[in-house]
Amino acid sequence: MERRKIMFLVVGERINTSRKRVREAVSHRDAEYIQQDVIAQQEKGASYIDINAGARIGHEKEDMEWLIKVVDQVVTVPLCIDSPDPDVLKIAYDMVKKPPMINSISLEKKRFQTMVPFLNGKECKIVALCMDDSGLPIHSRDTIDRAKRIAEALEDTGISRDRIFIDPLIQPVSTNTLNAVTVLDAIRGIKHEIPGVRTICGLSNISYGLPQRKIINRTFLSLMMTSGLDAAILDPLDQDLMAVLRTTELLLGRDDYCVKYLKAVRTGEIQT
Repeated sequence: MERRKIMFLVVGERINTSRKRVREAVSHRDAEYIQQDVIAQQEKGASYIDINAGARIGHEKEDMEWLIKVVDQVVTVPLCIDSPDPDVLKIAYDMVKKPPMINSISLEKKRFQTMVPFLNGKECKIVALCMDDSGLPIHSRDTIDRAKRIAEALEDTGISRDRIFIDPLIQPVSTNTLNAVTVLDAIRGIKHEIPGVRTICGLSNISYGLPQRKIINRTFLSLMMTSGLDAAILDPLDQDLMAVLRTTELLLGRDDYCVKYLKAVRTGEIQT
């Protein structure tokens, strides 16, 4: 019964200056393009809108400030502020109207030490990466142990578990065909061994370097949700991907009386 109360969170990934069209819009201060994209993501089910202004080297602070001002005029959901720079995060945090998600902190000593003072006392959710100074995790046990360490470290600073979103750091199957199995095992282990924390991932990393990436992403999303994934950074404008999400929620017993599924069918969001 409790599982039904927890809504899967969709973090809309599209406002990211690593995407060519967004980078051009930010460079030319094309507010209309950005706002239309945000509105579309919300309409298609985004629970948060991710804002990442890091791709234009030397312009992140001014670009983030401009993006927040522009997005704030149309956004109705909270923002996910995506930056490794505490100064950029502070600018954005002070501008937003709703408690945001902060993406991200890690076990890397320098990054952790610079982020904790910023996070202290803030009302926000936090994406915590399973990364330390030795690099990416190698296997699922390694990922789970890192998740424990960062959850405990954040709790020691006064951050409750329900605000912590552990990112196991998905690595592409194109480099190792066992990477998907490894992260599925890690998600199950994190949910079992650290009750109360949430889990999140950058979904499309799994298919990097392979053709027909969308079918991989869609299949992997369903597997991850079944393993205990609580949120994903993804493209809510991918209609087939969102159809898989809604259908998986239904089959996991999280859609009482099939209400959300039937609504999606009626509106044409789920088609065969």
